[in-house]
Amino acid sequence: MKLSTSSAPHVRTKDSTSKIMLDVIVALVPAVIAGTYFFGLYALVLSVIGMVSAELIELFIMRVLRKDKSFVPNGSAAVTGLLLALNVSAATPWWVLVIGVVFAIAIVKHAFGGLGQNIFNPALAARVFLLVSFPTAMTTWYKPINSFAGWYTDAQTTATPLAILKLQGFSKVMENTNYLDLAFGNIGGCIGETSAILLFIGFMYLLFRGRIKVIVPATYIGTVLVVASIFYSINPERFGSPTFHLLAGGLMLGALFMATDMVTSPMTLKGQAIFGVGCGVLTMLIRYLGGYPEGVSLSILLMNGLVPIIDRHTQPKIFGRRKA
Repeated sequence: MKLSTSSAPHVRTKDSTSKIMLDVIVALVPAVIAGTYFFGLYALVLSVIGMVSAELIELFIMRVLRKDKSFVPNGSAAVTGLLLALNVSAATPWWVLVIGVVFAIAIVKHAFGGLGQNIFNPALAARVFLLVSFPTAMTTWYKPINSFAGWYTDAQTTATPLAILKLQGFSKVMENTNYLDLAFGNIGGCIGETSAILLFIGFMYLLFRGRIKVIVPATYIGTVLVVASIFYSINPERFGSPTFHLLAGGLMLGALFMATDMVTSPMTLKGQAIFGVGCGVLTMLIRYLGGYPEGVSLSILLMNGLVPIIDRHTQPKIFGRRKA
């Protein structure tokens, strides 16, 4: 028998980074459409600006600063720009978004070596950076105008359901909205976080395409429901119902599209479960005890920082070797 030898990799696939990133963008299209309907054309403008500026900034870094003349955009920067745009308010000036994109691509991504080397999710890190740097723009929320032809100047400001819960209690929240509005996104909030149903549809597309694993969002959302149920049984008026916490804020966007980032989440199944549980616990602790009503961004970033430790302690046993 004649055996042929070759260097790794031995398992090959027709998939590429560009194809994966295109699938992520397609999965986010329903959320973009919903954001445009609820908050007007300016939401679509911000989404396009986020994607285009991210690709241009990365192209400049790779071609000019890193002297890589062979670099071809692969769509990863566009995904980061789009996710950041979906994580800001429709009241955010376009130039503030561009500053956030520069921070995400240049500092969080390429300062660590580029795609696959960054420790933190670039879009979430940029969102927190903008929240600290431009708190007024990042915490001004508009009521849905329910018109694709509307513009942000037509909208009125409002408080998010999570902010109302923290300041006025759960009964006041339910006076102003209902679970159907929460599910479809007819509430104040970030451009892409409001419609839980459309975010879930996009997630199912990624799951069908094999681009994502279910363990992180399942443990994340499951932990939120467990913690919320415990606190709800203690004081319903102060803490709100589990269903409310599932549908309100950025939980669905964070759990389905941000915490599942291939680069910044653990590699092993056990590690992914630990990561999801940690995100869920931290999210609820920040929502309940923190000064800011939402905790999704900070919880995922904190767990991103623990990923190397999680991976180290959840490595599977090597066949044929004993555990030290």
